[in-house]
Amino acid sequence: MSSPADIPHAPDEESAVEREKRESNERDVGLMLRVKEGDIPAFEKLVEIHQGPVIGTVAKMLGGASDAEDIAQQVFIRVWKSASRYEPTAKFTTWLFTITRNLVFNETRRRQRKPTVSADEREEDSQWTTEDQDTASPDQDALNRELEEAIDRAIAELPEKQRMAIILRRYEEMPYEDISKVLSISIPALKSLLFRARGQLKESLQAYLDQ
Repeated sequence: MSSPADIPHAPDEESAVEREKRESNERDVGLMLRVKEGDIPAFEKLVEIHQGPVIGTVAKMLGGASDAEDIAQQVFIRVWKSASRYEPTAKFTTWLFTITRNLVFNETRRRQRKPTVSADEREEDSQWTTEDQDTASPDQDALNRELEEAIDRAIAELPEKQRMAIILRRYEEMPYEDISKVLSISIPALKSLLFRARGQLKESLQAYLDQ
């Protein structure tokens, strides 16, 4: 009779989160392969799924929402034009956000100066915050909004690679491996980048952290 120690252990089961991410990527890759064949409804479905995260990332990269939809539209135009060369060698979102990175970096360099964000743009951009404010009191709601705006301003002051890394990590919850591919740097270099970025953010937000 075998003892418990003799019974082989089953491999670790895939977590619900990991399974959801895998299934989402399989869905996206399947849609993109259909787009590669000229399937317009598949392309429209991809836009529907991913336009929110892309617009949100662009808005935070540019410091406001004024041009975010235009840049996001360019991202998906690039997706359509690149479809014939698409190969599923990486996660679809990694490929998508690499395109987003290229267009956003081009735009920030074209501006050649830090954009000035109006109060209206900041209010519009607040839709991309991660706080659930539905049940917050008016005072707490105001404090949450003030803090989120301060965070957005602090992120906007980061160098572009640090800014993109922080946004993808904080708002898109992207794993290190994927962010490193989007930014074309090693994982150790990414961790160093994030360490410097978080240090600068902590310094910029020290007044709020002391409250």
